[in-house]
Amino acid sequence: MKKVLCPVEGKNGKTFWLKMGRAFDNKDGSMNVFLDAYPANGKLQVREMDERDFAPRDEAGSERRSGADLPF
Repeated sequence: MKKVLCPVEGKNGKTFWLKMGRAFDNKDGSMNVFLDAYPANGKLQVREMDERDFAPRDEAGSERRSGADLPF
């Protein structure tokens, strides 16, 4: 499984990524893409899943961090 992302430019000019769906490779080399939303800017990117995608999340959707990971 892969993730489908949409690049969005924030107010400060920095790009952030919205998860828009998921994609699956087929045996014949093609890919099925399932979107949960349609990107207003028409841009999508398919990327491999990484360890952040499997991290536990709180009710607000933010990654949970242990005390050792906190910046303070």
